[in-house]
Amino acid sequence: MQITNHQAKYYAHELTIRHAAGGVDSLSQSLFDASVDLNPHQINAALFALNNPLSQGVVLADEVGLGKTIEAGLVLSQYWAERRRKLLIICPASLRRQWAQELADKFNLPSQILDAKTWKNRQKEGVYKPLAEKQVIIMSYHYAARLEEQLLVEPWNLVVIDEAHKLRNAHRASNRMGQSLRRALAGRKKLLLTATPLQNTLMELYGLSTLIDEQLFGDERSFRQSYIQGQGSVAELKGRLKGFIHRTLRRDVLEYVRYTQRQTLTVPFTPTTQEEDLYNGISALLERDESYALPRNQRHLTGLILRKLLASSSYAVLNTLETILRRLESLRQSAKSEIDVVATLVDDDDLEQEYLEEIDEVYGGDEDIDVELLEDEINEIKLYISKAKAIETDSKATALLTALSQGFSKMEAMGAPIKVIIFTESKRTQEYLNRFLSANGYQNKIVTFSGSNNHPQATEVYQGWLAENKDSDKISGSPQVDRRSALIDHFRNHAEIMIATEAAAEG
Repeated sequence: MQITNHQAKYYAHELTIRHAAGGVDSLSQSLFDASVDLNPHQINAALFALNNPLSQGVVLADEVGLGKTIEAGLVLSQYWAERRRKLLIICPASLRRQWAQELADKFNLPSQILDAKTWKNRQKEGVYKPLAEKQVIIMSYHYAARLEEQLLVEPWNLVVIDEAHKLRNAHRASNRMGQSLRRALAGRKKLLLTATPLQNTLMELYGLSTLIDEQLFGDERSFRQSYIQGQGSVAELKGRLKGFIHRTLRRDVLEYVRYTQRQTLTVPFTPTTQEEDLYNGISALLERDESYALPRNQRHLTGLILRKLLASSSYAVLNTLETILRRLESLRQSAKSEIDVVATLVDDDDLEQEYLEEIDEVYGGDEDIDVELLEDEINEIKLYISKAKAIETDSKATALLTALSQGFSKMEAMGAPIKVIIFTESKRTQEYLNRFLSANGYQNKIVTFSGSNNHPQATEVYQGWLAENKDSDKISGSPQVDRRSALIDHFRNHAEIMIATEAAAEG
């Protein structure tokens, strides 16, 4: 039965204010022991997930900020109330503590965060099967992949996968983590959460579908023929997606969700002649048919990363050029190179780990080296490196100063807190912006946030946070999670500017 928004709003109100005695038409008693401000779209999403008894799972793909965690919590609460309590949550490591707190604070559901250390400690305490405990089990992607055999034998009633777009390439044999989780969770009911079910290609929708049911669209070849090569209609694809993907957009909920009005300030900038020269030269290199600069089996992927870093800043692309130069020089020495360009860039620039899953095979070397061509490329890369080093001030950084000044003036006039978050593709750009802004009036007003958060400033903030919260339950015991919390609290209470890589976007 399809309920209207008005009916859903009424149900949301009723569920919030009254205690239920149980029954299939209500959510669990644990829901009412906590304060949850429910919205109609969240009720609709939870009902969508619960009213698909014959399917092996669904995707809840609401836009950012619409409460997918709340929707998943409603579903988990219903399962718990029906005494189907074999429940598993798989999420990025940095979000494990957040999930545990949400379940406890909003739904009164007990949970256990499992990692290698906790697993050993539980066994020492006499709990020989930590996965069998009557709690919602929470673990990271990588740890879940390591526990493939143990997860496979457990009769999970529901598996929630948060930030599910990280498994968008699970259909690829080269995607080791995705393949492992597909095998481990085969046949189990799944609830996938992602605001971006589609980012670059329709094949990502296919990849997500295989996590739920490998037969939803048949094999990869059939999907390509039907929906990528033009044989199937868009309307047909949308119709099939409606069966397992539920998506709510912000514009759909304006009736009952009041968003802060956004005001856009645009600050144009013009690249310098030096920057344009560097960009054009590297672009020409990427478009060349014959080149040793990029590994053959990583050519497209490395080119994609290089363009993103080039757009980020000259400082970001400088490190990439130096990595490529080392590879070319090693080719000159032995006609092969052990340098994995993509892996090096991912580690050095704090890029998404998913790039590593795009590589079909480990690079093994080039054959039939043309010494003259190789030498020309070495000299060319050296030229680009010298050009990148000659760019002392990035034109976008200069425009950023103007944008900060205008934005802060606007905030002050409105009586708003003086806060700004700057997202950047590259950790190299992040480091440069930290130095640049500190030298231009923002000294001691900046905090940086990355995937590791182990730089000296972060460690100092972390140590202070530990001392400040030593007698509270804010400390999780996980250094990675606590460093993240410390930096967020520092930004909230002390700093004006946070410069963050994509790692800050999760959760």
